Amino acid sequence: MSYKDEWLLIEANDDMDEMYHREPTEEFLFYRAVANGDVETVRRNCEQARFVDREGVGVLSRDPVTNIKYHFVVTTAMITRMCRQYGMELEQAFRLSDFYIRQLDDIHTEAGVCRLHDEMVMDYTEKMRKYQRNNTNSKHINACKEYIYSHLKERITIEDLAEALGVSASYLSRLFKKETGVSVSAYIRDRKIDMAKNLLRFSNYSMIDIANRLAFSSQSHFIQQFKDSVGMTPKKYRDKYYQVEWNIETDDGEAAKDGGTEGTGTEKT
Repeated sequence: MSYKDEWLLIEANDDMDEMYHREPTEEFLFYRAVANGDVETVRRNCEQARFVDREGVGVLSRDPVTNIKYHFVVTTAMITRMCRQYGMELEQAFRLSDFYIRQLDDIHTEAGVCRLHDEMVMDYTEKMRKYQRNNTNSKHINACKEYIYSHLKERITIEDLAEALGVSASYLSRLFKKETGVSVSAYIRDRKIDMAKNLLRFSNYSMIDIANRLAFSSQSHFIQQFKDSVGMTPKKYRDKYYQVEWNIETDDGEAAKDGGTEGTGTEKT
């Protein structure tokens, strides 16, 4: 019997154990936390042992240790590509991946793989945190971006940002435009639209849920802002990209349509 025939037999078997996979949104948010250098979120994920939580996670091998090793490789591959997308130097990203995957050869317990996983994700996260802090933007603009990221689900004004940073709104507005090339309001909108794209791809939230979640003034306002930014309505975007691929960008800023890796439910935030 071929592997394909074996799968068809298993799929058709009404007595097979039903096992539902986690929403891809959960693991994607974890990968993004690593790529954003969000040490607190990633450390909390490790402390809660989410990696070894088997609920909603695919079984890739009948052997428990081999199974968790496979999930480790998937997680490492996704984090590597996400960090590369967020600015990590290509050779550094892939050499780090190769290094940690090679360490699996000498590990023969689930606990050992889990410890390696936690070390690997914290290493990537610390490196991305350092990268984010050492980029060419000034201290005020980096702090401004961090505030926006942390409050993306709220309505953010230039006055809020200026008060949080202890500077005047006019000064912050001029400095932000000078260093980034866009206005504060445009930057906030773009980050909210980026988040909306991910929610449209990897969640089942309705349009009104997404609009409310990202603090748009109304559903119609969200749809119009999305269309102006992306060139299509949120519905058309979801119809085209829903769970097709991970958000790994090509050089021209468009998500690659071919060769994407589907999530296997290895993380949970």
